[in-house]
Amino acid sequence: MKRLFLSVAILAVAPTVYSQITYPIVDTGQNGYYGTGAKIEAPEPGTAFYGQDACIDGNQPQYRDNGDGTITDLVTGLMWEKDMGDKITFAEAQQKAADLRTGGYDDWRIPTIKELYSLILFTGRSMGEYVIAPYIDTNYFIQPSGDTDNGEREIDAQTWSSTVYRGRTMGGQASIFGVNFVDGRIKSYPLLKRGRENKMYFRMVRGNTEYGKNRFVDNGDGTISDYATGLMWQKSDNGKLYDWEQALSYADTLTLAGYSDWYLPNAKELESIVDYDRSPSATNSPAISPLFECSLHNIYGDINGYAYYWSSTTHLDGRNPYGNAIYVCFGEAWGKNPRTGELCDVHGAGAQRSDPKSGPASSYPRFFGPQNDMQCVYNAVRCVRKIK
Repeated sequence: MKRLFLSVAILAVAPTVYSQITYPIVDTGQNGYYGTGAKIEAPEPGTAFYGQDACIDGNQPQYRDNGDGTITDLVTGLMWEKDMGDKITFAEAQQKAADLRTGGYDDWRIPTIKELYSLILFTGRSMGEYVIAPYIDTNYFIQPSGDTDNGEREIDAQTWSSTVYRGRTMGGQASIFGVNFVDGRIKSYPLLKRGRENKMYFRMVRGNTEYGKNRFVDNGDGTISDYATGLMWQKSDNGKLYDWEQALSYADTLTLAGYSDWYLPNAKELESIVDYDRSPSATNSPAISPLFECSLHNIYGDINGYAYYWSSTTHLDGRNPYGNAIYVCFGEAWGKNPRTGELCDVHGAGAQRSDPKSGPASSYPRFFGPQNDMQCVYNAVRCVRKIK
């Protein structure tokens, strides 16, 4: 059963200065229902797994092909390049944006990570290094995969944003956030690769320069409203960690500030409150507005830090595509340096990855993949509701 919310352009309850939604969150597109490792029937309210992504309707993706090499997103008001072209360096992308005249427009720019992430759809599917279906609407956008003839993996097709990571990733590297539309993740990627300028794809954007800018108001009752998105947030997590099923249940049964319609945010809603100007190593704070509070936890060994935060979105990746759920890192995106074994921030505060939905506590955290990403079954929760 879906909980239906109508998309509105004006919030009658908000002060006039906050009334216009300038940062509408595009739905993930996910419409299947999943348990910890299998498809399930649509759960009813009050039952296990209710409140997951497909239970909550949002702004469904809508695009228009303008027939001139541009695609308009009818939800966000952003206009995009249909075809990104070849991989280029960050400096080359800055020059390309300045010179670009596609569609007769001269105000193209490299998108921010929040603008770029608006295009992701979690109807995509991948399996390790292989692409089954891209995480973007290929009816409108041309999305390449990695060049396997030249030694790349299929998933080596990341799209960079203009958002520079304020901290440093593994080995003290300067890096840029990007979205991988062929494996469904946000990571920060190093500017230099083997001593040379790294090359990535870039999809230029224009229009709605307010997109991705939050307008938070502390309501003084344990909630934070974002009048840019029309969402109300739990100000503080409760200091506890949950597996995915427990996280859904906690959100669905929460009563806070007189409201009982809270739910676990989907991946795109959760990413919308990341503050990419903040990070533990650069500002000694999590990557979120200081209006919010994030609890500290023992991460690994004697290291304390900020836990990952669950979303309600299943990540259709791996041999069992129903076994992982997406999370967002407001603190370090932990991993182990493959050369030194040192625990470090491998993908940046603000990264979006995925973890197993369940498993024995004694087996986690564990480390997985080429960057030895730290996987945690028990993660934090920050609930959300729609402002009516």
